[in-house]
Amino acid sequence: MRRITLWMLSTVAVLVLLFSYRTSTNSSAAAATTAAVATGTGGGTTYTGDTASTRWGDVQVQITVADGKITSVSVPVYPNENGRDQEINATAIPTLVQETLSAQSAKIDTVSGATVTSDGYLQSLQSALDAAHLS
Repeated sequence: MRRITLWMLSTVAVLVLLFSYRTSTNSSAAAATTAAVATGTGGGTTYTGDTASTRWGDVQVQITVADGKITSVSVPVYPNENGRDQEINATAIPTLVQETLSAQSAKIDTVSGATVTSDGYLQSLQSALDAAHLS
């Protein structure tokens, strides 16, 4: 009976250690996300949207407008606290930025799998567009 109890406690201890082990975050994914958040050409006037608070973190969009057109979009604030945030936003943010430049408005689709970030992005983007007096 003692052997069984000792074996069970050992097994539980090993399982607890395995499930509590944290893997390191992929620093190259974080670098790729940071490098990919600014797109477009320079020049013009820059407008910063309000910071949108989401359940996974804040999102803030900055646009540059020249001759009534959005020429550049950057996202200086976005959720990137953990590996999953970095993985999601490495794809979502460049997609949202490109959609904004194409649509020239906040009338863009959210990114599947990044709904929370997309909603925060759209809220902050609309705030920046309002400041620039664009629709």
